[in-house]
Amino acid sequence: MENKLFGKPVIHQEAMRKRIKALGATIAKDYEGKDLILIGVLKGAFAFFADLARAIPIPLQVDFLVVSRLRDKRRKDGGTVSITSDLSTEIKGRDVLIVEDIVDSGYTLTFLKKELLKKNPNSLKCCTLLNKPERRKIQVTVDYICFEIPDRYVVGYGLDYKDKYRNLPYIASLENVVAE
Repeated sequence: MENKLFGKPVIHQEAMRKRIKALGATIAKDYEGKDLILIGVLKGAFAFFADLARAIPIPLQVDFLVVSRLRDKRRKDGGTVSITSDLSTEIKGRDVLIVEDIVDSGYTLTFLKKELLKKNPNSLKCCTLLNKPERRKIQVTVDYICFEIPDRYVVGYGLDYKDKYRNLPYIASLENVVAE
């Protein structure tokens, strides 16, 4: 069977593997001796989350939540963000690391941080596979960044276009697709 590429590869699988391994080592050093829980933001972060969790060589716990963002171009606040599936684990007093697929406008991550802080974690930080600072509409701190990319529409490794391409083992740019 032919291995057809979709989109123009931007970050290849081997580059991601190396960077995630290094990032995992950094996170392990920073959280050594702490009660770490990784919170994966689904659906987009699933591939990165799995590889990152395996790259962190210290005891940790995992949990997931699902976030929905309804965009409305008429609104200046980025639309409505909501948690459609919440955590199943108590995070009070824990060291929490949110694992995102991509941080662009900053709206979703700002919302998540606000909501998770209400649950009184010991600490709350964020890690993202991709950071797009050119698209930032609201300033938000991203503590661990795997790759910084320019403002283009990307898919693969969990990221989608119309719920397709999540299974690509690399990050690709889809030409002629405008980010919303």
